[in-house]
Amino acid sequence: MAGKKRCQFQIGTDAQCNSAALRIVGECAHCRAAFCSSHRLPEHHDCSNLEDCRQQAFDRNKSKLESERTVASKMATA
Repeated sequence: MAGKKRCQFQIGTDAQCNSAALRIVGECAHCRAAFCSSHRLPEHHDCSNLEDCRQQAFDRNKSKLESERTVASKMATA
């Protein structure tokens, strides 16, 4: 029987977290590491891929907004 998965926050250091990793929501989608409830958010475990994720989201939002842009037709003044 395998042991419980442990939080991988600062693994190998003195500040290592020994809490059990969450099964469903504990895996970071960006760095694929398992974390406890305190460190599961990318901001809380200093995710190395967080900046790339933010840039991708920014680019997706920018392209969506540009595709939905409406251009007002110029009205003739009399």
